[in-house]
Amino acid sequence: MEKSLKSIAANYGLYLGVLLALITVLTYAINIELLTNMWLGIFILLIIIVMGIISVAKTKQAQDGFTSFKESFTSYFITVLIGLLISTFVSFLLFNVVDTEAAEVLKEKTIEQTVQMMEGFNAPSEAIDEAVKKMETQDQYSLGNISKGLAGYLVFFSIIGLIVAAALKKSNPDAE
Repeated sequence: MEKSLKSIAANYGLYLGVLLALITVLTYAINIELLTNMWLGIFILLIIIVMGIISVAKTKQAQDGFTSFKESFTSYFITVLIGLLISTFVSFLLFNVVDTEAAEVLKEKTIEQTVQMMEGFNAPSEAIDEAVKKMETQDQYSLGNISKGLAGYLVFFSIIGLIVAAALKKSNPDAE
């Protein structure tokens, strides 16, 4: 059973990773500014969550409709981890090897959107200037920043994974 859980989760993690990488590459090819679009970001978050849920459901199905909290969370986490690792690796290659100028274009677009958002919230100009200076000095696609981002995403999706695991667990009454 444990082998099938890891196998199912790994397969869905690969599917997720390929899908996320494909989205990144296609948006890069079509219009790089789409990568800063809030709605695309929300769509990607939903894809990650849905793929994690599908992985848990398939694991549960493979185990005759029963799965523990630990098995559910493990299936979800492995799927999300593999998917995010693949996506992060593709982004790193794309913006640090293939087209380093694209990273600068995205940084400028991100700064513009941040300024617009802060102005919309009536933030003081000093705070806006400080935020812009901080963003201009950072390389958002450096190995360190990508690693921090990956860690943050894993924490965020793990919290969601705990909720999913609690909702989808079902104990086998014969095993007790």
